[in-house]
Amino acid sequence: MRRTVKDLLSASKDSTELMLDLAFASVFLDEEKLAREVLRLEDRMDHAVRELRILCMLATRSPEDAEQLSGVLGLVNAIEEIADAAEDIARVTLRELGVPPALRDDLRYADEVTARVKIRDDSALAGRTLRDIGLPSETGMWVIAIRREVEYEHGPSSDTTLLGGDVLFLQGPAEGVDLARHLAGASRLNLQAPPQPKKLSDLDRAVDILIEMKNAAEAAVGLAYSAVLFDDTGLASEVSGIEDLCDGLYHDLQRWVLRAARELPDDDDLDGLRALISIGQSAESIADAAQEMTRLAESPEETHPVIRAALINTEERVDDAVVQASSDMVGKTLRELKLRTATGADVLALKRGGRWINKPKATRRLEDGDRLVVLAPEEGIERLREWAGDSREVEDGDE
Repeated sequence: MRRTVKDLLSASKDSTELMLDLAFASVFLDEEKLAREVLRLEDRMDHAVRELRILCMLATRSPEDAEQLSGVLGLVNAIEEIADAAEDIARVTLRELGVPPALRDDLRYADEVTARVKIRDDSALAGRTLRDIGLPSETGMWVIAIRREVEYEHGPSSDTTLLGGDVLFLQGPAEGVDLARHLAGASRLNLQAPPQPKKLSDLDRAVDILIEMKNAAEAAVGLAYSAVLFDDTGLASEVSGIEDLCDGLYHDLQRWVLRAARELPDDDDLDGLRALISIGQSAESIADAAQEMTRLAESPEETHPVIRAALINTEERVDDAVVQASSDMVGKTLRELKLRTATGADVLALKRGGRWINKPKATRRLEDGDRLVVLAPEEGIERLREWAGDSREVEDGDE
């Protein structure tokens, strides 16, 4: 059965976001299996994109149809560019360029990391539901997707039963990775603590810039989907600002990498610096593609219904909640609230007094009137709005 444009767009959105998570994780965990998952997803994306273009051509009967569907094709092209950039990042791991340890330390000990583990048949996870396991409370890790043979389930529900052979993709604190792997029956990675702070070298500065580019590019993609969904020109402008930021950061990255090259005693170490440039170029491409997505929001015409339906009806979707003065969320930090555990919501951005804060830190304390843009399952958005005191009903993706 041929899939609809709506179905294909929904699946493509979920896949590209997972690809970004896995691609960066493959670099800092130096795990070839994660990189292979990115290539597997990219191959599926190629088929989906081709099918989307065919459906758009078949649906065109008049100049008016062509004009409407041009927006769909523009979104498809941007999604494809993000997927291609994620593949390029994963290939840095597969080419064994030798990413500098400083980069892995900085990424590995960020607020959250992404990991992959395959469930053994005799493990504590096999045959149990996600609700029974309580993985977030046991390990701090959250299951963002499951691969069962060749099919992916994005944002699985708490009623999902895990089976031996399932591949879990998780996010959470670095110290939770081995805890989750132990429950799945896998060997520990034994991630080591980062070295003590020292005087910054040129390489350290390059790594810091690349980390900032990674975070900015990921935020740009989330905000771009939000801009399209909400027809929000303010969000579109924010994405443009991020794209400008990434351009400047990439130039700074090149400068510090070249300076770091002078410190290398051996030309064989140049591969690690090449890896930094390659990842930076991919991050810039991701921000560029995110900006292209926002052209739909900037257009005077309303977003095509197919696009809106596709974005709303994904397993995890972008939506928002406005914190009211009566909510007990006011005055608490994101870390204290544990939104991901309580609602499944990942905060992409926060708007306060007309200013957008991308990827707010866990130490950010919420205030009355804060608008949280989140990625969450539909039921999670309902719980979040109820908690925030936001009385708006969650829009049904089937309407």
